[in-house]
Amino acid sequence: MDFFGGTISSLENGLSYATLKNKTIAQNIANVDTPNYKAKDVSFKAMLNDAQQATIAANRNDQRHYDFTFSESTPGVYSYDNFRTRHNGNGVNMDTEQASLAENTIYYNALIERVSGKLNSLNTVIKGGR
Repeated sequence: MDFFGGTISSLENGLSYATLKNKTIAQNIANVDTPNYKAKDVSFKAMLNDAQQATIAANRNDQRHYDFTFSESTPGVYSYDNFRTRHNGNGVNMDTEQASLAENTIYYNALIERVSGKLNSLNTVIKGGR
């Protein structure tokens, strides 16, 4: 039974994106003094493309046929390989990371409020409107 018509699923995917982005930002901040560390970011577009390609099904009638699924270590995460900001090769800009963290936190909290609102609506219906 689907109460919300896929809304909860979409919100769950948004929360997964925000969580991955938060982990990536935290990793960048933790490695701010690591020589030759390249800053990483999460691309929503790349994650969407990965999700769309992962759902492609193919009929394989021979073992020599390639599978259409792709496996990456962390889909949607990429690094700025050619971008250096400091003399030791580190590519982390703390101002950019803190701004990204604040933006992502606002996005995450908005999604949590939306999920909470949906569940409160369901709770109200279960209690008969009281």
